[in-house]
Amino acid sequence: MEVEAATTQRQPCKNAITTKQQQQQQQQQLSTGRLFRSPLLVVNFVLMVVGSACGPLLLRAYFLRGGNRKWLSSLLQTAGWPLLLAPLCFSYSSRRRRREVEDDGAGAGAAATPLFLMTPRLLVASAVVGLMTGVDDLLYAYGLAYLPVSTSSILISTQLAFTAAFALLLVRQRFTAFSVNAVVLLSVGAAMLGMNAGGDRPAGVSRAQYCAGFAMTLAAAALYGLVLPVMELSQAHHAAARGAVTYTLVMEMQLVIGFVATAFSAVGMLVNNDFHLESNQTQAIPGEAHEFGLGQAGYCLLLAGSAAMYQCFFLGTIGAIFYGSALLAGVIMTVLIPVTEVLAVMFFHEPFNGTKGVALALSLWGFVSYFYGEVRAAKAAHRRRHSDEPPKPDHLDP
Repeated sequence: MEVEAATTQRQPCKNAITTKQQQQQQQQQLSTGRLFRSPLLVVNFVLMVVGSACGPLLLRAYFLRGGNRKWLSSLLQTAGWPLLLAPLCFSYSSRRRRREVEDDGAGAGAAATPLFLMTPRLLVASAVVGLMTGVDDLLYAYGLAYLPVSTSSILISTQLAFTAAFALLLVRQRFTAFSVNAVVLLSVGAAMLGMNAGGDRPAGVSRAQYCAGFAMTLAAAALYGLVLPVMELSQAHHAAARGAVTYTLVMEMQLVIGFVATAFSAVGMLVNNDFHLESNQTQAIPGEAHEFGLGQAGYCLLLAGSAAMYQCFFLGTIGAIFYGSALLAGVIMTVLIPVTEVLAVMFFHEPFNGTKGVALALSLWGFVSYFYGEVRAAKAAHRRRHSDEPPKPDHLDP
């Protein structure tokens, strides 16, 4: 599918910066109607599902099978950014051909097609988000090294509360009774799972390591709760200055974010001597691959699969922010936690009890509540828009 052609109707960013709160809420309601008619939103939702379900499992399998390099596991979460080069090149080629056709039709000389759509200001903002993402990936990697997948996913779900708070402060996210209900239900479900996860310390992990992993995972959740509204705010500033944000621009932002975060992790690997090769090959990545539980081929496939899955997750997340909001992305991430729970039970034989079942029901309830509220807001905006239109002359009585 041609990415640029699928987004020819340039959608204004949902929470564009405006001086009047009433205009901002009206723009937000009008954008809600587009949200449910966009096929690319469905694509981004699928990317989030695949990445959120498979990424943590593959990364945890890396540690369970003999891997122990935190900086490498941090790098894997953003190392898939080169996968975006193919659709971006295709989009550039499509823009170039379209520009040539338009210039030929107008009889004007061929104008140069910009290689990138990003402005310098948005480039700097994306680089800052990339640094924040790199730090967040490191915190998450440390936590996942010492915690079960289910516990780590539960703690990460607390990012929804941080996302809601930062979205209110940074982008003036409009809350409804349905969105508040969704946040409460999802938070209660995560809290129930958290209270049930006290006795799941993995074998070989000390109490100090478990507590450190617990604290770092919570810190990762808080930091990512800030990253999501910052990305939305960056899109909003660009929309206010340029008037439109396209999906190609969203992919360019993710490309910069992934590159900067990967560079941050690569520098950490250099400082940590992860590329250093000693004579016995026990302190370098080749040595780790040689001793890996799945073999060297399995080691390479696991690393490549982790990078690809996390790239799907991050691209889906920034796409959900583009078509919806940071809060929507946070809700989707939280509702996918039960999926990770079930897969962890299937592949790692982690326990699943009644408490987790109740938390699963609460998560699904919160998810339905949020989307029901969005559907109602879209219908209300549609009726208000038609009621404000002046009557047509042929509908007037003589």
